[in-house]
Amino acid sequence: MGSVSLLLLMFCGIFFAALAIGLGNAMSVSKTNEVKGEAYECGIQTEGTTWVQFHVGYYLFALVFLLFDVEIAFMYPWAAAFKTVGVTAFVEMLFFVIVLFLGLLYAYKKKALQWI
Repeated sequence: MGSVSLLLLMFCGIFFAALAIGLGNAMSVSKTNEVKGEAYECGIQTEGTTWVQFHVGYYLFALVFLLFDVEIAFMYPWAAAFKTVGVTAFVEMLFFVIVLFLGLLYAYKKKALQWI
């Protein structure tokens, strides 16, 4: 019964997704023109070339931010259930924070936190 239910669920999911895409394509009105093909940047017409290379430091800064943002996402449920998880979870979270702190020290040493 379990594999039959899984197959039925997969079939229904694929069917409803295909149905929604098909209905959307069938009912939509498609009109193309020059304005729709242009790159949209705040309504201001672009001047010169649109190929601009950004400094890699911006990406490093964003990755470090993302790393610590995900850290908080993992720490919040742990902190909410702190009294019930026990000492083992505390040691694991301590190890997790130490590894992230070492990553922060590495990013600081490589000057990835300096805004350019």
